[in-house]
Parts: sequence; C-alpha cells; structure tokens
Amino acid sequence: MKFSIRLNNDLPTSAYIPLAQAAEAAGFDQFWVSNDLFLRSDIPILTAVALATERIHLGTGILNPYTIHPAEMAMLAATLDEISGNRFLLGIAAGAGDFLEWVGLEQASPLTAMRETIGAVRGLLAGERVTVDGRFLHWNEEAYLRFPAPRITPIYLGAMGPKMLALAGEQADGVLPLLFPPEHYFNVRPLVEVGTAIRNSQLTPLDFAACIWVSLAEDQAAARRVLAQKIAYYGQSLGPLILNQLGLVRDDFAAIERAMHVEKNEEKAIALVDERMLRIGVVGGPNDVIERLEPLVAAGATHLSFGPPLGPEPRKAVALLGKVIKHFQHGWGQKTGG
Repeated sequence: MKFSIRLNNDLPTSAYIPLAQAAEAAGFDQFWVSNDLFLRSDIPILTAVALATERIHLGTGILNPYTIHPAEMAMLAATLDEISGNRFLLGIAAGAGDFLEWVGLEQASPLTAMRETIGAVRGLLAGERVTVDGRFLHWNEEAYLRFPAPRITPIYLGAMGPKMLALAGEQADGVLPLLFPPEHYFNVRPLVEVGTAIRNSQLTPLDFAACIWVSLAEDQAAARRVLAQKIAYYGQSLGPLILNQLGLVRDDFAAIERAMHVEKNEEKAIALVDERMLRIGVVGGPNDVIERLEPLVAAGATHLSFGPPLGPEPRKAVALLGKVIKHFQHGWGQKTGG
C-alpha cells in the first residue's frame, strides 16, 4: 500500500515544511501541493520541503500546459529531481476551464494537449531533441534540455472525464482521479482500465492514487465547516461523472458559486453547502475514514491519497491519518490474511 497527502497552495508558506515532516514521520509515501491560480506557487514550496525532508516523495499537483509551458515542466522536473535526490513527481492535468478563463485562456483540445505534453516532457527528460508538429505543440530540433536530467521523472495525470482517465491508464506513470465521493472509485477504475489494456509494456505499472477529501477533527462542526468551504470554492468545477455519483447537477452549485466568486461572501456560500454535497468527502475521525475506504481496498485499491481540507488543524489531521495508515498497513493485512 502507498499513502499520500495532498494540500492546496492556500496555506502560509511556513506551514508546509512542518506538515511535510509530520507526514514523513506518520508514514506517508508522497506529499503533493496544488498550484491553483492566484494562490502561492507550489514550486518554491516543494523546493523548501525537499531540503527539509529525507524520504517522502514530493509532487506538484497539478501543473497545466496552458499556464506553464511543457518545456518549463521538464525544466522544473529535472531541477527538482536534482534538489530532492530523485524524489520529485510531476503531476499534470488540463486544468479547470473556469479558472483558465480568469486569465483569458481557452482550454483548447485538452486531451490532445495532455497526450502531446506527456510525450514531449518524457522525451526532454530522456535527453532527446523533441521535434513535434502536433495540434498543441510545435517544436523544432532546438527543443532539448541543455543539461542532463537525473532521470525520467514519473508523470502523474490528473483526470476526471472518461477519455482523460483512459489516457492516464495508457500513457501516464500514475493517475490522480478525484474520487468525490470515495465510492466513485468503482466508476473510475473501469475507465482507467480501458487505457491500461493498451498500455505499453515498457512503462512502469500504473500507480492509481485513490484521491479523496477528508476533514478530520474531534469537533465535528469544525470539521464540517472546513470541508464545506472547499466544496463552496471548487464545486462548480466538478465533472458530470462526479455530479452523477452524488445525485447533483451543476445548477445545484449556482447559488454557491455566485455567493463565493461574485458576491465574495464566503460565509453565505458555506451555509449553502448541503448534506448531499458533503458526501463528496469524509468528515469525522479515523474510523469514519476507514469505514469509507475499506470497500475500496477490498476491491484492489493500493494507493490511498488524502486531500484538503484535511481539517481545521492540519497537523493534527496528519497525526489522525497516521492511525488510518497503521490500520491498512497492519490491521487490514491481518484481517485479510495478507
């Protein structure tokens, strides 16, 4: 089993090093930080974390090729691998169309963009001259890294739609599907397997990270509020597969989106989040998380990834998640005879 923690890039920069160190001590294998627009940049955050940790792998989750050019992705990957001692993971995705519109960018040909980006970044990290004349990238023979990359950094693809999930199964080293709610795993896995069925045997086995949201705290109301805040911020960008699983449609988030992004009234937006929406993640303590995840592990999930909000006190939430890790590392193996 693998375990990872994912954080948004909305915390004070001083928070990430102690959280990463706590995650490393708790037994986590990976530490991811998002790079959402107009929040803190995750690249310097991960650089600082790399210098303050020893074992845990560090990922940017995610970069998109519309705001960060694939050539720069390769540069970042090679540089952070140098700094971290080959512990860097490159998380990429097509991004959220709504957010790209903030800066006048169109999410054009997202599937093609991701396929060409994966191939180009891999080629650069392998030391190749990457000439490509595709629908998204147009590079000549001068497209190559001027220094040797330490390795071909693993590329994880963030995916929600059927075609993107299949592409992850076919091309990526790992997949970061947002399982909102956790039970969405059973819808997502067959879609990824469409791609793994035609996967190149020379690629490493796909690392399927079952990405869920958790909010852990002894105070249930405080934990609920933190999850509701994240739902209010991101709910309008959820894809149809996730909405169908929750019994929701995009219009259910219209009033929330208006309160959050137009009226700038966060408290009103949070108050509009209902119980159906809260099923997106898990609120409570370690036993609540274990109960929701045991069916996934029984069905073959081998990587559990816990994401924001985590809870009103993230460091305490990391410690509580350490109990979840121990359960699945030890208790689950004893229960199943594994």
